[in-house]
Amino acid sequence: MVRSEGGYPEATQRRKGLATISRRHASEIREGGWSVLLRKTRTALKALSRYLLALLLFPFWPVVLVVRLMKPFVLVRFGPLRSRNIGHFAANTEMYLCRREAGLDDPRAKDIFYHLGPVCNRQLKIMWERILHVSPLARPMDFVNRAVPGGGKHVILEPPRGDFDIHGLLQRLPVHLAFTPEEERAGQEGLRAMGIPEEAPFICFHARDAGYHKDANPERDFSHTEHRSSHVRDHVPAAGEMARRGYYAVRMGSMVSEPLPAASPMVIDYATRYRSDFMDIFLGAKCYFYIGDQSGLDAIPGIFRRPVATVNLSQFQRARTWGPDDLFVTKKLWLRKERRLVTFREIFDWHIDDVRRGEEYERLDIEVIENTPEEITALAVEMDERLKRTWQPAAEDEELQRRFWSIYKADKLFHGEILSRVGADFLRRNRELLD
Repeated sequence: MVRSEGGYPEATQRRKGLATISRRHASEIREGGWSVLLRKTRTALKALSRYLLALLLFPFWPVVLVVRLMKPFVLVRFGPLRSRNIGHFAANTEMYLCRREAGLDDPRAKDIFYHLGPVCNRQLKIMWERILHVSPLARPMDFVNRAVPGGGKHVILEPPRGDFDIHGLLQRLPVHLAFTPEEERAGQEGLRAMGIPEEAPFICFHARDAGYHKDANPERDFSHTEHRSSHVRDHVPAAGEMARRGYYAVRMGSMVSEPLPAASPMVIDYATRYRSDFMDIFLGAKCYFYIGDQSGLDAIPGIFRRPVATVNLSQFQRARTWGPDDLFVTKKLWLRKERRLVTFREIFDWHIDDVRRGEEYERLDIEVIENTPEEITALAVEMDERLKRTWQPAAEDEELQRRFWSIYKADKLFHGEILSRVGADFLRRNRELLD
């Protein structure tokens, strides 16, 4: 009989281990009561259901076995594309390809993907499937592989915050997506249909709209994310200024809750009049620059290496800091009881630099204040002039930038080398936030 170092037969040791685990679970249930019992029951049922489903998928077991036997010669991996949300569908997938090209992922791996959840944009699906191996059969194979111990090497693992460019790859590597000649022609026809002449420059702007989630997922409550939204009317002056500077300004979005107020004929309400999956991608890829709220839509210009100016940033830790041409300004936080603004230093010291649920602000009695039309317009002007190399900084601008970044506590999961800047006019107007 095989004995362990302690002299007990292995079977006896296993029984002792199971007895210890059982006593621990029983103790936790006695202390925690019904809530702990229900939680543990749900966990056990989920585990059981996974194994039962793996048994039902028995026809895929031989395939997974062959894949594992082939590992010394070729490593086959399975994994999902995060297709439900356009930000993850665009950015996470592009960053995966960048990591592969930069040698940060296993070069031996032959990866097969499947779409996880409903696909948010059909055009993006078409374009990714031209350069990735995508098959619906990868999903059951991935499930079986994960259910049977020992399959970790065959899973496509995404690093934490896989949509953030912490290694500065986007600036070093070429764009991975490309339009076919037919798609280029269709895109130009789409621009002409909106009244944008061929070769005319245009910018895209976007106000994050709570209406999208309400319409796309009516069964879910998204009220906790409303602190990230803004009003499109506050973007109109910036769009008008860009029109005066010779650009067409295209309002982006899907399932918006309000139309664009009447403005210049060069300001186009694409979201309510012309919107399509194809043009969402084409416009983001071809715009001179993009200005908008913190939302998944800014990933489209991002993966095509178009400059992005972010306004109304409420999750301070999630600023796009990897683009040398990117700019951003933040929302302001008003402390109601003390009738004052929360400083940047307090935001990081109080650990409210990445608040995802609005209830946290309510708990602290904080009101979230959107950027003013003047602040948004100033950022658009700065972006335009910086790209044209006509920007004239004030004498104090570099010192204000230095003070901001000395306060900013960059989480390594989100940031590598910081290359972007805070809007100059915003810092001049809000010096007290740097105290």
